[in-house]
Amino acid sequence: MNVIESLKNEVCILMSNDTAHDFEHVMRVFKNAQRICKKEKVNEKLVLSAVLLHDIVSYPKSDKRSKLSSVKSAEKSKKILKKFDYTKQEIQIISDAIRDHSFSQNKTPKTIEGKILQDADRLDALGAIGIARVFAVGGSEKRPFYNISDPFCNHRAPNDKVWTLDHFYRKLLKLESLMNTKSGKTEAKKRTKILESFLNQLKNEIN
Repeated sequence: MNVIESLKNEVCILMSNDTAHDFEHVMRVFKNAQRICKKEKVNEKLVLSAVLLHDIVSYPKSDKRSKLSSVKSAEKSKKILKKFDYTKQEIQIISDAIRDHSFSQNKTPKTIEGKILQDADRLDALGAIGIARVFAVGGSEKRPFYNISDPFCNHRAPNDKVWTLDHFYRKLLKLESLMNTKSGKTEAKKRTKILESFLNQLKNEIN
């Protein structure tokens, strides 16, 4: 697996300083993927390669190109993987996994490698770290915490481009039902409870 360490070093140099999509995010997803791989029959090298490269292009959420981040990361990954002597088939599997993993693409990856990448990445959007990432992004985009009139989206559609808390209802609370693997679902359920606990506590504090 020496190629993974070499790839890791390459990615560390490439990653942006975006708090929610920095190298530390990649390494948390890496650990999530390793745990899932232990329960699945899969080529771990391909999964971990996809994980390392999945966010090498990451446009800010306010950028019109944001939905293309995974597509551009997939394209860029092909050039990098060629340097490390991956076969054409391996490069295709990895780049397809990267292209299809993101929530904004609204796709279920066709391969097990893609499914594991998607699950591992989504787990980092849940739990305590998920809460921290939501507010880090909201702060960087200068969004208010919540809609004063209806903080918890009881009578309106969530709009996370305007209010940070809306992202829980627009995306995060949906992720548990969208997980692909059994171990991913199990961990997502635990982490979703942390989100729900946070929201209940917030209701008590601001109502």
